[in-house]
Amino acid sequence: MATASQWVQGARPRTLPAAIAPVVAGVGAAGYGTASAQVSWGEDWWKALLALVVSLALQVAVNYANDYSDGVRGTDDVRVGPMRLVGSGAATPDAVKRAAFLAFGVAGVAGLGLAAATAWWLVLVGLVCVLAAWYYTGGSKPYGYLGLGEVMVFVFFGLVAVIGTTYVLIEDWSWPALWCGVGVGALACAILVVNNLRDIPTDTVAGKRTLAVRLGDGGTRWLYAGLVFDAALAVVLVAWASTWWALLGLAFLLIAARGLRIVLAGAVGPALIPVLQTTGLAELAWAGLVGGALLIA
Repeated sequence: MATASQWVQGARPRTLPAAIAPVVAGVGAAGYGTASAQVSWGEDWWKALLALVVSLALQVAVNYANDYSDGVRGTDDVRVGPMRLVGSGAATPDAVKRAAFLAFGVAGVAGLGLAAATAWWLVLVGLVCVLAAWYYTGGSKPYGYLGLGEVMVFVFFGLVAVIGTTYVLIEDWSWPALWCGVGVGALACAILVVNNLRDIPTDTVAGKRTLAVRLGDGGTRWLYAGLVFDAALAVVLVAWASTWWALLGLAFLLIAARGLRIVLAGAVGPALIPVLQTTGLAELAWAGLVGGALLIA
């Protein structure tokens, strides 16, 4: 039976900034001082909190779901990255599957609360998010094995998460929210890209045709660099659509540069693991700086 520490490792806490960042950016976009985007924080703070619960629970759920699906397929039999519960034999597949469903349930309950207070069609959005999380590596034809993982991460942990957070607070959308979704989504994709870059050798043997496997080592490293550049460009677009104070968000590059140097220097295997945390912190800094600037403005 897996220990509590192993269950925490299985939840992959280094990926959690990717769940916090879109909510922070979405709150900032909602609070931007325009006539059409007024938030009564005394009344609406709980909506932001529920949005954070949804995002964190979905991130944990997809991590456990990937652990389960990759484990039963044998993809994790030879593991380079952090420990997987099923692949290492620390927990049974059924136990990890139940953990994933429990996390999905937490996200669902919090999502229902937001839908009841805002719009019931959000239930459909939540259902699509859950299906996308499960079928990333689950089902007979997981899209993560077809090189589409980055697209879905950009859509759901970027655009949907940021714009969705803004919508439940102001029941409207805005251009700053859209560009925040682009920036946060680009860095969320960068986390997945460096993860898959590390796993190219083992994924190739296992038949997992991720985008990194398709692009090859060199192409994947330049994709990572391009995503960091896109996140910087998104800062400029947010500033153009709102306030030039948002340009303070470019300071995220001070953190991202560390990971960028490691990736472009040709690091492989375990040497790429710290880049996961660095990129996650860069994403959180992006959201905090840009979202904070929007709130102050």
